[in-house]
Amino acid sequence: MKKELERIREQLKGHKMTPQRRVVVQSLLENPDQHLSAEELYILAKEKDADIGLATIYRTLDLLEELKILHRHNFGDGRSRYELSQLQSEHHHHHLVCLTCSKIIEVEEDLLQQLEFLIEKEKGFRIIDHRVQFYGHCETCDEKKNKV
Repeated sequence: MKKELERIREQLKGHKMTPQRRVVVQSLLENPDQHLSAEELYILAKEKDADIGLATIYRTLDLLEELKILHRHNFGDGRSRYELSQLQSEHHHHHLVCLTCSKIIEVEEDLLQQLEFLIEKEKGFRIIDHRVQFYGHCETCDEKKNKV
């Protein structure tokens, strides 16, 4: 986590790593498999710094997104969710979103590279990135539904 924190400090590009920003970043680093909303981050940050405000969380998230330190996702549940960017990854990973319990499952495989190559070749369109989200029911919810 210390290495990741240092990487993010370097990415801040002249912006100060304030104690409040550090708390937000640490909360994200401590929950790498989560896609946290601002409100969820606020609850986690309050455990570390009782004086931190929700407005500070939003401002920090905006700055981190602007600097491409994190990604904002909309999974159709009415709130933005955030996760730290991965420098080693050329593309965002894909997500499976359960419509029953709102669980978000990451899919690391990028099976669209061949399609991107074809689009670039045939259409002359240089693709920078793509995002794919699949909506359905997770295994647990599907099993519960079939038992009824």
